Formats: sequence, structure tokens, C-alpha cells
Amino acid sequence: MGTKKSERFYEDSPERLYRLKDILRLIPISKSAWWEGVRSGRFPQSVKLGPRTTVWRESDIQALINGLK
Repeated sequence: MGTKKSERFYEDSPERLYRLKDILRLIPISKSAWWEGVRSGRFPQSVKLGPRTTVWRESDIQALINGLK
């Protein structure tokens, strides 16, 4: 009974997903350079949600940004 409703919601919440346009706002790089980095392993691998929907996990993007600092 010691857990607040807001704490339970946070624990059960799915991880945020970023589309490429969101990532390019955070990291100033071209689309082609981003995709080359994904192919080479320099940047995180994507997650396919559908045939035309590609996203990246927030934790992967945060780790990348923290590693660039």
C-alpha cells in the first residue's frame, strides 16, 4: 500500500520511442549519415513497428547522447 498511483504508472509505462525526425532534432546530422551510422553499428539499431514505421528506443538514444558528451 506504500506505492503511490503515479509511481506505479511510471513503473508500468512502456519506454518512449523516437522517430527519425525526433532524433535529428536532438542530434544535428543528415538522414543519410544517420542511416550509415546505424548500418555500421556506430548508432543504435532501429525497431520496425510496421512496413513503413521505424523507431528507436529512448534509452538507446539517451545512451548515444551521453556517450557523445
